[in-house]
Parts: sequence; structure tokens; C-alpha cells
Amino acid sequence: MSEQLTDSFERLLEELNKVIIGQRPVMEQALVAFFAGGHILLEGVPGLAKTLFAKTLARTLSSGFRRIQFTPDLMPSDILGTNVFDLQSKSFSFVAGPIFTDVLLADEINRTPPKTQSALLEAMEERQITVDGVAHKLAAHFFVIATQNPLEYEGTFPLPEAQVDRFLMKIVIRYPQENEEQEILRRYHGGFQLQSPEQLGVRQVINAETIDATRQSAEAVIVKDEIFRYIVQIVQATRTSTRLTLGASPRASLALLRAAKVLAALRGRDFVTPDDIKEVAPPILRHRLILKPEAEIEGHNADSMIAHVLGEVPVPR
Repeated sequence: MSEQLTDSFERLLEELNKVIIGQRPVMEQALVAFFAGGHILLEGVPGLAKTLFAKTLARTLSSGFRRIQFTPDLMPSDILGTNVFDLQSKSFSFVAGPIFTDVLLADEINRTPPKTQSALLEAMEERQITVDGVAHKLAAHFFVIATQNPLEYEGTFPLPEAQVDRFLMKIVIRYPQENEEQEILRRYHGGFQLQSPEQLGVRQVINAETIDATRQSAEAVIVKDEIFRYIVQIVQATRTSTRLTLGASPRASLALLRAAKVLAALRGRDFVTPDDIKEVAPPILRHRLILKPEAEIEGHNADSMIAHVLGEVPVPR
């Protein structure tokens, strides 16, 4: 089974690479988050193919995909749906909103007010929504990809800490390298339309059964006591750091464990190593830490603090 999972993982990356050039770490992290049952906050400046990435990922998973453009006038009912009165039956019936899909792209999530942002809280945590006191189940593999621009703050509403903490990972998309950007230009010159990953032959790689099997294999991955201790020491170090106002919560500890188990399974192992923890730590912790102003003045950021913590905490042997 481990060889099959590794093969499926590589084929997923291969299909994504047909469209997304030079972003393998981003693709790996997103797939780990998906198989761990979490959601991702995708951060990057405009023009780095965040929407295209979400569409391509949904296609490789053979999943339903919907995109919501978050704007200041967006209402919770625009996302969740609402009860509509039917004149013929003289009763209310529920009309589902775009949240009823497998992969949901919440585009520029920080451009809508907190009331609408919070509409996603229950959905992300419990895989259901409640409208007028009635619970409605979402798709079993419901996956939110929320995007935000790190440079533009005018007219935005920063996500509250409670909601940011709901995202398993915060993944940062960076500019492509020179050779990678040249390949993007070649493809565009050759007729590739950015809105249509189907043109490059992107196909389904796995189905719902494979997704469930992968998650079950991850659950069976062995974790030794020293790995539990290592995770806790990392998280505790963020809480006691003199450069941080807020460290990571127990939810972060669970996220490190879940992601590391998935990563081990996808790489064909039935046990977690300290390197697995180190690899998943930056995307899992970077949005859960708040630096003190003096630390920022000194040139530190969340990623540098994570690197410092990982360098200070003893690695189990």
C-alpha cells in the first residue's frame, strides 16, 4: 500500500506541474494539508496563479470546484445558502450556496467583513453549516483554499486569530525563478490559456476511495514517544520566546502531528521522523505566531522565528 500511495503522490505532483511551474513545495504542502483533512491559507501577490492552482488541484482529485470572490458587500447567505419560500408548496425550502462543493476557493478572503468571514468557521471545523437552526452536512472531503494579498491592506479586514487558527497551513507562493518564468512565457506563447488547465491534459489521478485509503494509512503511521515530546517542545518554545506575543496553541501541536503522519505515509514510510516535523513546521506555525514590535524592528518574521526554534530544540535521536 505504501508504494501505491507514493506513486499516487508523485502522479499528483506531475499533473499539477503541467500547469503550475516551479512551485513543488507549495504543491506538496497543499496535498499534505488536503490528505490531513485541513484547509490552507494561500498567500501571495497578484498574478502568481493562486486561482489556477486551486482549479488544477480540484481537477486532479476529480472533485467539485467553486470559487467565491470575497467582497465588502458579500453576505453569509451568499456563501451558505438560504431558505426560500415556495408559493406552490407554501413552505420554505433550502437553496444551497456555493459552499456545497469539494474544493472551495475563497478568493481574497480578507476583503469581506468579519461577519461574512465567520460564516466559514463552522464549515471548516465541523464539515457542516447551520441555517435557521437546521444543520446541513458538507462534502466528506470539503477543502477550503483561501487566498490573500500580503501587500494590500486598504479596504481589507484582517482575519481574526480564531479563524486563522482554523487553517492547517499558511502556504506562501513566491515569484518563479528566471528559467521557470521563461517556461511560463513559452507555454503562453504556444497557446496555453491560463483559465483552462484542461488544455495541457490535466487529468484525474485519484478518486474518493483512494483519498479515504490515504487518510487511513496516515492514521496507522507509528509515532514514538520521543516524537510526541519533540512536537510539544517546539510548541512550548514558541510560547516562552521573548520575541513573541503569542505562541502556538494545542491545535498547532495536533496539526504538526497530523501533517507529519500524512507526509510519512505519502513518502512510503509507516513511521514519523523528526525531519517530517521540521518540514511541516513552517507552514503550520507561521500564521499562529505574533511577533513583538521590537522583534519586527530587529528584522525578524514568523519564518525566522520558526527556524530559530527548530535550531534550539534538541532533535531526538
